[in-house]
Amino acid sequence: MPDESESQLSTQRAEKPKFLTQTRFDELNLPSEVLAGLHDAGLTYCTPIQAHVLPVSLTGRDVAGQAQTGTGKTAVFLVTIFTKLLALPKRKTNLPSALIVAPTRELAIQIYEDAKFFCHHTGLSIAQVIGGIDYQKQAETLRQGADIVICTPGRIIDYLKQGIFKTTGIKVVVIDEADRLFDLGFTKDMRYILRNLPHYEKRQSMLFSATLSYRVMELTYDYMNLPEFISVTPEEVTVEGIEQSLFHVGKKEKLPLLLGLLKREDL
Repeated sequence: MPDESESQLSTQRAEKPKFLTQTRFDELNLPSEVLAGLHDAGLTYCTPIQAHVLPVSLTGRDVAGQAQTGTGKTAVFLVTIFTKLLALPKRKTNLPSALIVAPTRELAIQIYEDAKFFCHHTGLSIAQVIGGIDYQKQAETLRQGADIVICTPGRIIDYLKQGIFKTTGIKVVVIDEADRLFDLGFTKDMRYILRNLPHYEKRQSMLFSATLSYRVMELTYDYMNLPEFISVTPEEVTVEGIEQSLFHVGKKEKLPLLLGLLKREDL
């Protein structure tokens, strides 16, 4: 089950490695269905970003979080979304209730795979809307309805303009790796999507980015409702025990060196 690097949903274990905090998921008053998914994933203790953001996001407040890849932020917004949607009346239409926007197809797939595994006990339905997959098949999935839609900007805008994807029921929106969305030229696309969502006072918005640059901050001011800014510094997210070494080698020596190191470490 993949995630940003090696997913926090599959690699974090109950014996609390050093990079975890003292905060336990079962102390956060989560629904039993969500706790069951966490248990299945072997998650007991929160990472720093989880411990900082969840107490805020679970109250329904908007959050702009600064965190690097691999810190467990995917679990943050999935736990928040599942908890919020489980508290709502059962969906009576085919309108989605949550939208997650990722900058790349690969990241969207990773989030989708985590979400499918993680929501097993919730009864919530999930759809992915990305390029490289049959266009009509995804359109039909949207027509049939899903609680949560995970997408990349280009494809979801196509369906939005055609009236296939309707945003009137969106209660939560997540923008993941916002800085990469800007780097890849999706600024106008993101603003188009956000303008077509319910007003920010009628939905919860969560944004995550490795850097809170001027462009990212501008987006939060324009389309979020007084978000709480939460930053996890590199010192907090660096996993203790990782050894770093530098080898100065020629181009032809790189592969033999790599193979030698792997053999030495029995990998």
